[in-house]
Amino acid sequence: MIRFRALLLSLALLALPAGAAAQGGDPRLVPDVSSRAIDIQYSFTGEELLLFGAILYPGQRLPDDRADIVVVLKGPVRPIVLREKRRVAGIWVNASSLRLRTSPGFYAIGSSQPIGELVDERTAAIFELGLDNLSMSPSDFSDAGKLARFEAGLVDLYRRMDLFHENPAAVEITEGVLYRARIPVPARVPVGTYRAETFLISKGRVIAVASRNVEIRKAGFERFVALAAERHGFLYGLTAVVMSLLFGYAASAIFKRR
Repeated sequence: MIRFRALLLSLALLALPAGAAAQGGDPRLVPDVSSRAIDIQYSFTGEELLLFGAILYPGQRLPDDRADIVVVLKGPVRPIVLREKRRVAGIWVNASSLRLRTSPGFYAIGSSQPIGELVDERTAAIFELGLDNLSMSPSDFSDAGKLARFEAGLVDLYRRMDLFHENPAAVEITEGVLYRARIPVPARVPVGTYRAETFLISKGRVIAVASRNVEIRKAGFERFVALAAERHGFLYGLTAVVMSLLFGYAASAIFKRR
C-alpha cells in the first residue's frame, strides 16, 4: 500500500506542468479507476470499483484549508416511464404515469464529508450531488407535487435494488494529496457506459472536476444471447418458444414414466 501511494504521488507530480508554481491558480485532479471495463458473466455477483487519484496544488505546497473530495459513478442515462398504481374496487390498476428523459440506471456517490456540509443546495443541484439533486428531465410539464412523488418513488425503488447508493464517508484522503473511494457495483447493474466523476471542493465551491469512462458489458454466453436478441429479434423469440416447448415436452415425458 505504501509503494502504491508513493508511485501515485510520483506520477501526479510528474504530471504537473512546468511553471505551475509560478502561475498559481486552483489545484487540479489526476483521477483514475481500478478497472475501465467490467465484464458480466453467469457467475457475476457484483464488484467493487476503486476510484483513486491525486490533488495537484500549484507550487506543490498544501494550503492551510484542505479540500474535500466527492466521487460519483453514474450511468447509463436513458428515458424511463414511471407508472403509479392505485387500488380501485380491490384491484391494483395504473392510475397515472410520467416519462423521464434522463434517468440514470445506476447512481452511487461517496464523499469525504456529508454533501450538506460541503456545498449549499444550489451548488449540489447544479452538479447533481446526491440522490435528492438528480435531474431527470420530465417530458411534460407536470405539477411539482406529482414530479416529486414519482422521483421519490423511483429513488426508493432503486435504493432497495442497490442501484442507488450514498456513502458520506466513502472517500479517504491521505496527507491532503491522495484520495481513494470504493464504490459497490451490484450484480443487477445495467450494461452501458458509465461516468466516474471526481469533484474537488473547498470552502463551499467546486474548484476542479475530472472524469473517466467505465464500460460495463456482458461477456461470454450472456453477451451472445444479448446480441442475438438485439440483432435477430424474430429468430431469438422463435428459438425461445421452440426451446420452451421442447423442455416442457421432455419434462412431461419424464414425469409420465414415473
